[in-house]
Amino acid sequence: MDLELRDKAILISGGAAGIGGAISAACAAEGAVPIILDRNEEVARAFAAQLRSVGHRCELILLDLKTSDDCRLAVEDALRLCGRIDALVNNAGINDSVGLEHGNPERFAASVHSNLMHYYALAHYALPALKLTSGSIVNIASKVALTGQGNTSGYAAAKGAQLALTREWAVELLPLGIRVNAIVPAEVMTPLYRQWIATFPEPDEKLKSIERTVPLGHRLTTPEEIAATAVFLLSPRSSHTTGQQLHVDGGYVHLDRAL
Repeated sequence: MDLELRDKAILISGGAAGIGGAISAACAAEGAVPIILDRNEEVARAFAAQLRSVGHRCELILLDLKTSDDCRLAVEDALRLCGRIDALVNNAGINDSVGLEHGNPERFAASVHSNLMHYYALAHYALPALKLTSGSIVNIASKVALTGQGNTSGYAAAKGAQLALTREWAVELLPLGIRVNAIVPAEVMTPLYRQWIATFPEPDEKLKSIERTVPLGHRLTTPEEIAATAVFLLSPRSSHTTGQQLHVDGGYVHLDRAL
């Protein structure tokens, strides 16, 4: 199926690795131009070079989205590089373990800020360009917003807010024809996830215990499976889908995990 993404400029935060990297690669494979927004210069340059080595187009913006000015500059750079923005993927973030007991109000506020502010700011600054293209926005959220995890209050609050903003923006942007949807992953095997697993005394056993909780196939979701849903939501093929939360999680949230 042609997803009609050829030549579309798609700004992807955290777009050089993990879920973001898989989305960038999937967009490039469809003939789109992923604008890879990432703070890790070494990883981002290597990833962009890899895409280009197989004939894909991409652009690269190296920024750490700490402030609203950083987000404004990212959008300005994207427009300078491509002249347009057809879609935005809000993805960058980290589960930073700022909990209720093992944390404090200042760390909580910082966690919410670092995981949420750039979702709003990038959408805000990209909106004039998205109006011109009747573009779309995809927010990458997390099952933590719905299931809880423990010891990660800041991250959970930010992810819950991302789901709320998805619905809010979908309503606000209806008259403009801009669609807004969210993807809700659960357990996804990314480089950061591998690092986390490695912190346990018996990593292989820990991974197996987690895999057993995923009803479909008793395995973790791959970043490519998240990306496949993302490119569909970004494309005109999903032209009547907005305000939705799509769970790509092997049934983790909605099915009995004892299955």
